[in-house]
Order: sequence, then structure tokens, then C-alpha cells
Amino acid sequence: MTDTSERDELQNPTDVSKDAELLYNYHQLHMPLSKDIDAVFCLCSLDTRVAQRAAQLFLDGYGHYLIFSGGAGKLTQDRFDKPEALVFADIALKMGVPQEKVLVEPLSTNTGENVRFTYALLQEKGLQLNSFLLVQKPYMERRTYATFKKQWPDPSTRIMVTSPQLKWNEYPNEDNPKDLVINIAVGDLIRIREYPSKGFQIPQNIPDEIWEAGRRLVRAGYDSHLP
Repeated sequence: MTDTSERDELQNPTDVSKDAELLYNYHQLHMPLSKDIDAVFCLCSLDTRVAQRAAQLFLDGYGHYLIFSGGAGKLTQDRFDKPEALVFADIALKMGVPQEKVLVEPLSTNTGENVRFTYALLQEKGLQLNSFLLVQKPYMERRTYATFKKQWPDPSTRIMVTSPQLKWNEYPNEDNPKDLVINIAVGDLIRIREYPSKGFQIPQNIPDEIWEAGRRLVRAGYDSHLP
């Protein structure tokens, strides 16, 4: 049980921001990128900046296809009037990505389904793609990587992960408010720890300072997206 003085200290905005930045940075993998891939694979969400990042990478010469995967998740079912993948695809088309290069998977509702349903879509279309640049929100890079490595049927498939190139103090905006981002980042930290034992993703190292930052944020009230 957290006493009042500890809770007041933990809710200090400066302390919260420091812990949030630790988590935000931990969730990013900072992988080197290569244009020698078969497709850009965008995992859709509430943040349309991810669509812009994926489309720009494709336009810059990464991959031969641009895949958007996402139906209606908890955070987007009342925000968009159609599946996330269609919303994101529209952004890419307006940016100049050719229609014939865009593949859409509009049914998935979580990261595991993004992976499995996209694999099924490629099988259905007879496309043998062996390398992907995954594009996700900055604070979901690590879990996306861990989930793909566990749930994509072909273990030889080569992947890289990236996201919009924004520092912590640049990321939150009107559509992605700071408190929501912190809640999701905390929830994903817990999933990174718990999901390997459930068979959902491969294990990832969590340094003690990151785990303690997550625990402090939970005690400060950032617990609305815990598994």
C-alpha cells in the first residue's frame, strides 16, 4: 500500500515525465535500416503519423509492397469510421504510393493478429515475402519485434523495426495525449514481461531501472492498460 506522501511524490509531473521517458526510450530498438527488403509492414493504430512514416519509407525506396494491418482496436473503434488499415492506406495513397503496391489486412484487433492475419493474406495472394521493415508507434517497437519473432511461421524471415522519429518530448499530441501514451507504454512493459510465458512473444531483457520506473508509474495511477 502506497502512503499519501509517497503517492504525492510519485505524481510529481517531473518524476512522472522522467520515468515515462525511460520507458519510451526502452521500447525503441534503434535498428539500422536497409532498403533490401520485400515490404514495409505497417501495424496500424490510433497514430496516423505511423502511416506517414511507413508511406515515406516506401516512397524512399524501401520494399516492393506497403502492407497495412489493422481493424478496429480498443482505442480506434470510436475514432475512425472504417478499419485502421483503410484509414492508413488512404494516407499513403494521398502521399503518392501506387494503389497496386498497397496490401490491406483490415480485420486484426491486436499485434498477434496483425502478424498472423497478414501472413494468411500473403499466402492467399501467393506472395512469398521473406523480409520486412515493420513500422509501429515508438513505444511499441520492442513488443512488435518480439511478437513477430514468435508468431510469424517462418523463423528465417528477416525483419527490422522502426517508428516515427520523435523524441519523448515531441511525441504526445492532441490525438495521442501524454497520459494515454504513458498508460499504454506501462501496459506494454508488463506484456513484455508476461507474454513470453503465454506463448505470445519471445523474451526480452528488462533492465531493473526500467522495471522500477514502470512500477512507479503504476503506483502513480498509470494502470488503465495493464493486461
